[in-house]
Amino acid sequence: MDFRLDGRRALITGSTRGLGLAIARAMAEQGAQVIINSRNADDCQATAEALARQGHAVQALPFDASDGPDREAALAGIRDNIDILVNNAGINHRVPLADFDEGAWRNVLDVNLTAPFLLAQLVAPGMVKRGWGRIINIASIMAQVGRATIPAYVSSKHGLVGLTKTLAIELGPHGVTVNAINPGYFATEFNTPLMADPDFDAMVKAHTPVGRWGDPAELAGAAVFLASEAGSYVNGAALTVDGGMTATL
Repeated sequence: MDFRLDGRRALITGSTRGLGLAIARAMAEQGAQVIINSRNADDCQATAEALARQGHAVQALPFDASDGPDREAALAGIRDNIDILVNNAGINHRVPLADFDEGAWRNVLDVNLTAPFLLAQLVAPGMVKRGWGRIINIASIMAQVGRATIPAYVSSKHGLVGLTKTLAIELGPHGVTVNAINPGYFATEFNTPLMADPDFDAMVKAHTPVGRWGDPAELAGAAVFLASEAGSYVNGAALTVDGGMTATL
């Protein structure tokens, strides 16, 4: 089976840290030309330079995935040459229902669901024209279950898996596979507040059969698999990578 990504160009949104950076590094190690993205130009450049010093082919492309003009301007010259799109950028907002304002709701859905749809819309025509492409949406185990105080996040991730399925049906006949990954609880900057909460930390470890938080590198292999020829017959799937947590719920 071929897990190499030589000659492929991969755009990973939100890839200056956490899961996105782990995926970017793993794809670069498999030979892909990786495009590092975040809203912060300095972070993008620093991350790209760090990976380049390790011998990888990388470039920085700062833009806000949820900002239409910014997104379209950044991709204007390369949108038709993206072989792999990983929609990883995401945000959360935690407050009780009574305090959850409409602006926060819309912001979470814009970043977590609408941006992946519009990015897929931008790059899919080039993939279809070449007869090969991969779109990987980083969802969450919150696409399978729910938690209180994060209604927008849970709704967006459920929607992202639904989007994955419908795009897989439409694009599959053209050689483009579309899949999702549902991460469990990983030790990332995104989850720092949760890791610092003794009760939440204990809950994660107690409900995860492997007894710990995941390391971001442990998600990267799933992304490489789905992007490579080894995963060419996987389409419309949502692969759960959670140490067994959802199996216990």
